[in-house]
Amino acid sequence: MNIWIFNHHALTPDISGGTRHYDFAKELIKRGHSVTIVASSFHYSKYKEMKEYGDKEYLQENLDGLNFIWIKTPPYFGNGISRVKNMLSYTYKVLNIIPKLHLKDPDIIIGSSVHLFAVYAAYKLSKKYNTPFIMEVRDIWPQTLIDMGISKWHPFIIVLGWLEKYLYKKTDRIISNLPYAFDHIGKFVSKDKFIWISNGVDLDNINYMKKQETDKFTISYTGAIGVANNLALLVDVAERLKDKKDIFFRIVGDGVQKEKLKELVKLKKLKNISIEDPVAKNEVSKILQSSDVLYFNLKDSPVFNYGISSNKLFDYMAFFLSLIIQKKIFYE
Repeated sequence: MNIWIFNHHALTPDISGGTRHYDFAKELIKRGHSVTIVASSFHYSKYKEMKEYGDKEYLQENLDGLNFIWIKTPPYFGNGISRVKNMLSYTYKVLNIIPKLHLKDPDIIIGSSVHLFAVYAAYKLSKKYNTPFIMEVRDIWPQTLIDMGISKWHPFIIVLGWLEKYLYKKTDRIISNLPYAFDHIGKFVSKDKFIWISNGVDLDNINYMKKQETDKFTISYTGAIGVANNLALLVDVAERLKDKKDIFFRIVGDGVQKEKLKELVKLKKLKNISIEDPVAKNEVSKILQSSDVLYFNLKDSPVFNYGISSNKLFDYMAFFLSLIIQKKIFYE
């Protein structure tokens, strides 16, 4: 089959962030399918452009047999109106650019949230090419935004609510990485339309190595630096243990809370914690395997009522698997 996946924020392993669809595409290609992923190259947490377009509006790359199409979208920071403009730009350009590329007609089209406008673009193209349409829900919009404190009567929320119900009815199947997403989606569609497919990890990307002994007991976090990740707590722990010279903390990633955390560390004059720039996905295992403890925490929030499927959790578990293998290889 020829499969098209529309994910505004899809990434490749040479860029920091989640690679759900790249990993899925690799497995689909192994099974004889063709896959095209259409994404924007403006990074959702770095808030910067990752590609050079020149005077073009899109780029095409072939990565490990996977056709990747990057759409140029305007910059933004945070979650204001400029981000909405970025979403709408992606949607508009997808609908105008993709039909002009004369790609082989798809057998299935998948539209993936975070935002619903990307899913809407996938639906419109499925109608154009008369092909099955699958909606993937990775964040339940607009409910997630309401749970984060935005009024359900905000005009943007009302529009998203209408679009959500519309797309649920139009899709042939709904898939989600959230195990309890149907508790919400079931208000609008029958259960036979819903399939849970969690995130995962490609063990081929884990380089098994013996941990190098250092004079520091290292506690590390890798991933998004946002409000939900509760990293101020880790800074607080570092402050409480600042006199323990043999313990060191690392926060590796990007996000809207990064500068605030840097200021907090500076204010507390902490020397036992570093806040570092993110690394490419294929470099994460090196950080994990040089650590003694991995930090994973989320604030208690209604946002997580439908479950979690955090990429870092699977990366961490793969690390634990590597420890088991290390023990077998190096110590038995």
